[in-house]
Amino acid sequence: MTTLLTQPRIADPDGFYEALIASQRELSDDEAALMNAKLVLTLANHIGDTAVLLQALALCRPAEAAAQR
Repeated sequence: MTTLLTQPRIADPDGFYEALIASQRELSDDEAALMNAKLVLTLANHIGDTAVLLQALALCRPAEAAAQR
């Protein structure tokens, strides 16, 4: 099983964040949510490892939501 890599790996994280925000400028909330969903699914497909993706889901789920399960 592959392990989710959580250490910083983006060469310019601030630049990427700026590009992400700019890509959603002038979009409605619904359009931005759709874009984010498409981005998640595109990157999940690129990763392709279900075990890694499940680790990412668990890591990113809000703690209060996980506690309610």
